[in-house]
Amino acid sequence: MGRRALGRRFGWLWAAFAVSSYGTGLGFGAFSVLAILVLHSGPTQVAVLSAAGRAVGALVAVPLGPWVEFRRKRPVMIAMDLTRFAALLSVPAAYALGRLTFAQLLLVSITVAAANIAFNAASGSYLKSLVPQEDLLVASARFESTTWTSTMLGPPLGGAAIGLFGPVTTVVADAVSYLLSALGIRAIGGTEPRPERSGGPRLRAGDLLDGWRYILAHPTLRPLLLNAMTVNGLIMASEPLLAVLMLGRLGFAPWQFALALAASSGAGGFLGSRLARPLATRFGAHKVMLTAGALRACWPIGLAFVRPGVPGMLLVTGVQLGLVTCIGVFNPLLATARLTRTAPDRVARTLTAWSVSTSTAIAATTAAWGLVAAATTPRTAIALAGALLLTSPLLLPRREPAERDMDPSPSTLSA
Repeated sequence: MGRRALGRRFGWLWAAFAVSSYGTGLGFGAFSVLAILVLHSGPTQVAVLSAAGRAVGALVAVPLGPWVEFRRKRPVMIAMDLTRFAALLSVPAAYALGRLTFAQLLLVSITVAAANIAFNAASGSYLKSLVPQEDLLVASARFESTTWTSTMLGPPLGGAAIGLFGPVTTVVADAVSYLLSALGIRAIGGTEPRPERSGGPRLRAGDLLDGWRYILAHPTLRPLLLNAMTVNGLIMASEPLLAVLMLGRLGFAPWQFALALAASSGAGGFLGSRLARPLATRFGAHKVMLTAGALRACWPIGLAFVRPGVPGMLLVTGVQLGLVTCIGVFNPLLATARLTRTAPDRVARTLTAWSVSTSTAIAATTAAWGLVAAATTPRTAIALAGALLLTSPLLLPRREPAERDMDPSPSTLSA
């Protein structure tokens, strides 16, 4: 395919993203490990830590969209990196002093979740200004491949590090990765003009909903968001139920469960992200996005048929490989579509609204499917999620976007 050069400044941005992604991969599940091994928390508390951190963090992030929109993006990104660094570093400090509590883990989880949303909103807006529109898919695919590589390598290395050096090791690594990311973003250099604020000089209550108003008024972004909320919610809701099924009733060892998910997911995501650009070049971005979006919905129902032993391992590995390969193709195209169909002065608010919506959908669906599994069985709940996913392609935008839907002017959404 050849390698397309996107410049030194993008190189620093990508390097910063890579180091924080690998830190996050190393720290994957670290709070759950701390809650179980150090604080002796039960399953309910661990579930609350995961779901509440995501949901409350999303709620806290709602006013951050308008706040980020009218500020220079690099300082915001650096501030969010330093916020995550300080919040995470408080955990090993409290652990060393014997003062670590469940409430602190929950507060740090909320802080990191909110900072993640603000950082992603600022970085998406900054990327749109940094890279020419025709190169956005190349940039998004590189970010996507980095994400999946860190997903494949990070958790196993993090588990080994915890076993060798103790339960807070990966939290320290994750914290340091955000500090290094901040230094990388600072090294980008260059000047960034201060965005002009539309409307009044102060943030109004109505400004908080601008991102959602923009998405819901857009003929392409609206169905894409509804599809993302449905698919992400149902896929993520099935993951803890699959863990209960495989580690409990089917008797798989934890390493077998991790291997079946992490290795196949990382390989599939990397492969898919590498295929996104050549497929879009040959067949058209919209057609490939629709096809990959439809195909990713076909795999998860297979998890309802997992059985003990090697056949079960092979089934889970195959399903995850197929699912995540399709996701790896779909996600860069989705990220590019969002940026090219959003006016420059609406990007931060739109991405914030998007992240808040999908995070809330994941938290709500995970909680609901826990109740479904309790009322029936984990296998039944997984099957129901897979069956509902088969209908999700109906939410994808069917027609090719019109020229007027591409990078619309700010005037398309009046106050």
